Amino acid sequence: MASLRTKGLKRYIRVSVGSFVFMLHSHLPYYRKAGMWPFGEESVYECIAESYIPLLNAIGDLADEGIQAKLTIGITPVLAEQLSDEHFKAGFDKFIADKIEAAQKDEKLYSVRGENSNPNKLLLARFYVNLFNHIQRDWRERWQRDLIGAFKRFQDAGCIEVATSAATHCFSPLLETDSAIFAQYKTGVETYKRHFGRDPKGFWLPECAYRPASGKRPPLEKWLHELGLQYFFTESFVIKGGQSAEMRRVIGPYGSIEYIPAAPRPETGLDTFEAFWLKEYPVAVMGRHEEAGYLVWSADQGYPGDGNYREFHKKDDNSGLHYWKLTSKSTDLGAKQLYNPEAAMTRLNENSDHYVGFLQQCLTDHLKRTGEPGLVMASFDTELFGHWWFEGVTWIKEVIKKLRQYTAVTMRTASEYLEAQQPTKAIELPESSWGSGGHWQVWLNNETEWMWPIISECEHTTETLCQMFENTTDDTARRAIKQLCRENLLIQSSDWPFLVTTGQAKVYAKERFEGHYERFKDLAKMLRENNFDNNRLSEIESIDNLFPDVSPSWFLSQQVSTPA
Repeated sequence: MASLRTKGLKRYIRVSVGSFVFMLHSHLPYYRKAGMWPFGEESVYECIAESYIPLLNAIGDLADEGIQAKLTIGITPVLAEQLSDEHFKAGFDKFIADKIEAAQKDEKLYSVRGENSNPNKLLLARFYVNLFNHIQRDWRERWQRDLIGAFKRFQDAGCIEVATSAATHCFSPLLETDSAIFAQYKTGVETYKRHFGRDPKGFWLPECAYRPASGKRPPLEKWLHELGLQYFFTESFVIKGGQSAEMRRVIGPYGSIEYIPAAPRPETGLDTFEAFWLKEYPVAVMGRHEEAGYLVWSADQGYPGDGNYREFHKKDDNSGLHYWKLTSKSTDLGAKQLYNPEAAMTRLNENSDHYVGFLQQCLTDHLKRTGEPGLVMASFDTELFGHWWFEGVTWIKEVIKKLRQYTAVTMRTASEYLEAQQPTKAIELPESSWGSGGHWQVWLNNETEWMWPIISECEHTTETLCQMFENTTDDTARRAIKQLCRENLLIQSSDWPFLVTTGQAKVYAKERFEGHYERFKDLAKMLRENNFDNNRLSEIESIDNLFPDVSPSWFLSQQVSTPA
């Protein structure tokens, strides 16, 4: 891929050619006391060490240089709860100490003369000893074991903007009741306010899954508007059109399946260089710029696929450390070459130059073409950077620095962009998601359709029981109904059908889904019979202890109103 070096970038003029909104969506399933490896709590610890702490370090380092990162960072409520949980903090203490010990053992192993002597691996072992010690020190001293508090401080200082999402990352269009949608969004907003001490402005629609008004049901943005949220994000084809998909939806009480062939959607004549209002409710939407995402995400052309970057999938059999580079996308794991951090940094410098040059050229071309400064919004999973793409957080840091130093691109948070450039057009969005075909089949298909009647059943049961126990004064009943609400939210997580469909953790996802359903049924039985098993209730509370302020009133039947 061609590179634009910084000497060339210095020639760009300083008058702003447009805005760049860099959105990072941070999310992990609820893993508390639900296994360790290969699926479970270790996933959280890996992302803390490889993505979240490095990202905070990058934001902090930039701030120390007088640069506000201006990233828009979505943190799902279920992730915020885990990062704030003392159970996870203690678990990470042990995780990073174990990593340091493993690297030190490898350092000793490869430094001893004999058959294990390996100077190249010795250098990498020392690289990891240094890296993990830095991460441990930053965790303890720089961030005081409080990552959410650190994100809050950077938001309060104007360096970043933190957006919220649905409580447990539900797939909103397939929820059958409006009460379920409202409860997911309301819990997300209230959890955000508890952690960040302010009202959220932005919202990440889980899986970019959107549903317009349908029959008597209002569009999803109704709930966003009523909860005070100002904007969300979507895919480029949703704005531009041209994508066809097959609709698959759950209909009827407790879910029957209907398949409806969808006609190709015509081109709209719109583009993602601006934000738009939704027609029915004054909520703004920004579409991902296709090429700005493609340069990172593409399996064939994306930066993380460069052979000099660290290989994610191959680990040392004993220490679990990553000693190899990607080499090439066609190289078998057994033939991977050793990783060279210096060579990786050289390519990273070139890739960050290229991305910055692309943004400058893209917005310059738009300005010349239209006479108006445009928007490029790029959105990615936070965990791509650092965890999957080891060098990725450093790439983000370099992009931010070079945009400021060498280009006429203005980097803004999402709400700053909307304040500077109010939308002038109102549009309607189609049913859509980021998934295959632009629709819902990743989450609703032959392998997952058995889940949705259960989810629907739990929605209706929760609504009914919350109506019965909303004002209960019995402490045990109050605990039980709140815990029922938590299990209902966890059952609705889009992670379970996603993991089944992709095959990444099919058995684990089914077990997690069924486990939450069993707990839900136990709690529902206690409430219906007004007969509480305190031991069982305490056991469930000790595992699924998120959303302490959840209220049964959030799950009551919703009255549909028309927009003002």
